[in-house]
Amino acid sequence: QVQLVESGGGLVQAGGSLRLSCAASGSTFSSYAMGWFRQAPGKEREFVAAIDWSGVSTYFANSMKGRFTISRDNDKNTVYLQMNSLKPEDTGVYYCAVGLIYSTRSYGYPNEYDYWGQGTQVSVSS
Repeated sequence: QVQLVESGGGLVQAGGSLRLSCAASGSTFSSYAMGWFRQAPGKEREFVAAIDWSGVSTYFANSMKGRFTISRDNDKNTVYLQMNSLKPEDTGVYYCAVGLIYSTRSYGYPNEYDYWGQGTQVSVSS
């Protein structure tokens, strides 16, 4: 069992930055891939970014490439999502998730993840 708690959301103007954190507890954090997803009102949950269990490989949705970075600190059981050059369309609830994922084709799919946090709201004003 893994518990996840996101933090770092808030209101920011377009062009600004936020760093989200996701703290994990309850299991062997370093064995899990970590992912970030987001959900805007009236829309389906979509993939944002992921990082493999080792922290070596990262994956991003096309619209986030060059603006977002993902990293993890296995000593602190925490994964980070640095979001720069934010746009109003980045608004939504951001969720972190963990899963025992080892296929590069699987990181973008919510059903590959086993545990989810409660989410943190990110709002970007124009």
